[in-house]
Amino acid sequence: MHLETKEFEHISGGVTAARGFKACGIEAGIKYAARRDMALIAGDKPCTVAAMFTTNRVQAAPVRVSRERERGGVAQAVIVNSGNANACTGDEGVANAYAMTRLTAQALEIDESLVLVCSTGVIGVQLPMERITAGVVKAAAALSVDGADDAARAIMTTDTVDKQCAVACCIDGKRVVIGGMVKGSGMIEPEMATMLAFITTDVAIGSAALKLALRAAVVSSFNRVVVDGDRSTNDTVIALASGVAGNDQLDPTHPEWSVFTAVLGEVCLELAKKMVMDGEGATRFVAVRVLGARSEADAQLAARAVARSPLVKTAFYGADPNWGRVIAAVGYSGADVDEAKAQIAIGETIVYNMGLVADQQRLDEAAVTMRKRVFDLMVNLNLGDHSDTVFTCDLSHEYITINAEYTT
Repeated sequence: MHLETKEFEHISGGVTAARGFKACGIEAGIKYAARRDMALIAGDKPCTVAAMFTTNRVQAAPVRVSRERERGGVAQAVIVNSGNANACTGDEGVANAYAMTRLTAQALEIDESLVLVCSTGVIGVQLPMERITAGVVKAAAALSVDGADDAARAIMTTDTVDKQCAVACCIDGKRVVIGGMVKGSGMIEPEMATMLAFITTDVAIGSAALKLALRAAVVSSFNRVVVDGDRSTNDTVIALASGVAGNDQLDPTHPEWSVFTAVLGEVCLELAKKMVMDGEGATRFVAVRVLGARSEADAQLAARAVARSPLVKTAFYGADPNWGRVIAAVGYSGADVDEAKAQIAIGETIVYNMGLVADQQRLDEAAVTMRKRVFDLMVNLNLGDHSDTVFTCDLSHEYITINAEYTT
């Protein structure tokens, strides 16, 4: 879905599209290859902040530090490294995460409490703090309103492309921009992913209202994507609001609250889709749509079971219209299902219809659809009025190659 109306406009840019922000991405020497591996996002002044973090019970040191800092509701900078997750690194790892915020604060001449930190990469390896220290100084000097592209590249791990999005709208007669960037390609599962997402906006809004809007946006975007069914130790989404737009401060009682939440949701959804499109080894992007569920929970259960099933995902890769794998996944999902009422369609082709099986001609038509880069898979349970959509990709030989050699 793209929101293109008089109120909404997709524009170029990422985290510096909104006024009041600078960013950069530099080489700090953290990765084994010469690649950008440190990003810095900084507000010109302290900003409203809201964040959401991994639900994994094993949480990386930067998650613990940023969770603590975010509670204050105000932040001015986020320092990010790729190539090293700083997870399962004990007290030393926590100390290093704090050190990254302290070094950043010193370089920017701001209070340390205003700095959040994120890391992504290999688990169980201590950060190379000498390189981190030099990198932070280098990053602070490189900050620019034109630095969004470099920042988006610096947070990549197995990603093959950077992922950015920006949307403009009008609130209180003022132009408001929401921009963002995300990294994520594998270890992606509903309820966040091995992803780092950074959202910036120039709207005026309080921390409680921003957290409310962010939570809703995340639920309908980052919590609706699957690459491989794994959930990371470092997942983080951070939103910063500079207030430079000059609108009346937003909260749910504001007459244009829905405008802001719709645009925020659009940015997050576009970034989430880009993660799936760039899934490790992915050759297909599939929207799994479940209709006619007895409850909202059932719709989610069914959609997620289908989207994460290795058997279904390998069928996507082979363009094999094996609807039996789909109905089997729905059957074990925990959702109410009656096979005599269910329907399954691949694109526009119904391959299973309330107990009736498609003939070879229809299966051939479905196979043609499945060879496309993007297609829909629909499951109508015909038991109620609830629906849900989860975005997923296929599971290819290349996925195995990437992950079999990740640390070597």
